[in-house]
Amino acid sequence: MSTAVAASTPELGDLPEWNLDDLYGGPEDPVLEADLKKSEETAAAFAERYKGALDGLSGDELAAAIREFEALDDVLGRIMSFAFLHYAGDQSDPARGQFLQAMQERVNGIVTTTLFFTLEINKIADDRLAEKLTSEKLAHYRPWLDDTRLYRPHQLSDDIETLLLEKSVAGRSAWNRLFDETISDLRFDFRGEELTETQILDKLSDHDATIREDAARSLGAVMRRNGRLFARITNTLAKDKAIEDKWRKYERPISARNLANRVEDGVVDALVEAVTGRYGDLSHRYYAMKAKWFGGDTLNYWDRNAPLPEEDDRVIPWAEAEKTVTDAYRAFSPALADILGDFFSKGWIDAPARPGKASGAFAHPTVPSAHPYVLLNYQGKTRDVMTLAHELGHGVHQVLAAQQGPLMADTPLTLAETASVFGEMLTFQAMLKAETDPKKKKAMLASKVEDMLNTVVRQIAFHEFEHQVHTRRQDGELTAEDLCDIWMDVQTRSLGPALKFDDDYRYFWTYIPHFIHSPFYVYAYAFGDCLVNSLYAAYKDADEGFAERYLEMLSAGGTKRHKELLAPFGLDASDPAFWHKGLDMIAGFIDELEAIDAQG
Repeated sequence: MSTAVAASTPELGDLPEWNLDDLYGGPEDPVLEADLKKSEETAAAFAERYKGALDGLSGDELAAAIREFEALDDVLGRIMSFAFLHYAGDQSDPARGQFLQAMQERVNGIVTTTLFFTLEINKIADDRLAEKLTSEKLAHYRPWLDDTRLYRPHQLSDDIETLLLEKSVAGRSAWNRLFDETISDLRFDFRGEELTETQILDKLSDHDATIREDAARSLGAVMRRNGRLFARITNTLAKDKAIEDKWRKYERPISARNLANRVEDGVVDALVEAVTGRYGDLSHRYYAMKAKWFGGDTLNYWDRNAPLPEEDDRVIPWAEAEKTVTDAYRAFSPALADILGDFFSKGWIDAPARPGKASGAFAHPTVPSAHPYVLLNYQGKTRDVMTLAHELGHGVHQVLAAQQGPLMADTPLTLAETASVFGEMLTFQAMLKAETDPKKKKAMLASKVEDMLNTVVRQIAFHEFEHQVHTRRQDGELTAEDLCDIWMDVQTRSLGPALKFDDDYRYFWTYIPHFIHSPFYVYAYAFGDCLVNSLYAAYKDADEGFAERYLEMLSAGGTKRHKELLAPFGLDASDPAFWHKGLDMIAGFIDELEAIDAQG
């Protein structure tokens, strides 16, 4: 059974572990097998009833068909959510990996049966669909129909689409699983201990410089030893994507992601240009200043995220983190804080760092008929509190958007980061306001700047890395050293001359999961951060009603585009100046730090 328990440590207190019973009681739950069998029967009956018949349906009849498709999608989403979350709890367990693969194959077979549905929707002529959309029932699904039909220029024949779907479990999904299980199994020698990836990365922000250096060298050594495998995974997935992009006639490697994000190429180009154009004003300037704080003109790469001596290095117990985040949300909107209460009290969070557990953090929306789950690796640092605030921002967004139903609840990635980064900002500002020690305020401000640089500059540098990798992969396979060279090129340009690197750092690209799981996902973080900086500025200047408009924006899910969602706040992401407004907030924080230094 997936029963929630609390993992207790003396410093952190009781850490919650999630309860997956709201999805299924376990891999052997008879309800799970019953749902699979019923879904197989439902899909077959659905295909029998509707395949080849969509063009002749009335608007009301097509709406009824979509409702049936949506109900099936919810059940299949529940099954795969449970399988993924169960696997994420311990990726080193072969039985969990086997179960995930089995569920992927069963569900993939069901989805293959219903694949015709969206393909046929895209074959309906525009005028015929417009006639059907006079139906009020069908008009409800207009946003989903519009999204589905965006892919019409890139849709292949039914047979090829079916082949691609069926082969995905032995292609992309298999390589993703290989990456995850490899990372999960890696152990890093640290002063006689064998640490997981999560634990060794945590050491990079330790107060002790020798600990940071030893951790960095251990990380680099292990990733170097596995570099050939990670290069093979990267090359294979990049080639797989290039082949499919060619068949689908996507203009650039990033084009499919932009289409999925419902954002124009020009908007993303403007974001990338704005950030890269201000590397000098942002990261270069800040890290040169930090180098001076550490007593030199240069900064070792393992000191990039080092806390300042004044930074609070105490361990923050879970109960305090919960209160800090909840209070910050409540000050903005009691309704949001009430939603957080469900996460904390109902087993929706898995917080302890355990061997085998998925690294990092995420919020999984599951399906609208259930609720989201949050995974953390909480170790009591201030950054962990910010991560909690971030992932719970995703969580409340997912709860609010669930009202749109399985087909329209998902938000494009560019807007999916809005609530998370906004939640971080609310929490940071609350913690900054509560701090009375000037030295600690400086340390908090510096930490926030680093988080923003990691979110904006570093993620755009990741984007540049992916762009070069996918572009150059079209001319042939890249060696591990080729990938290292690309990595070092974008890192030195983005972080600036104050950062000092060595050969151990060359393989740090290997552990970034987004390169594997979601090509070109990373710019969404920068998009979200810059957007939230502008949004937060609007909040500070707003009259009453901002919180209500904000909740309305989150509740829209995937039914509106960024222009529609931002219009009530007077913001427009298609305006190139928009991005500089967001970057100006980061520059302003750096200005404040320079002013503090000038005052002695």
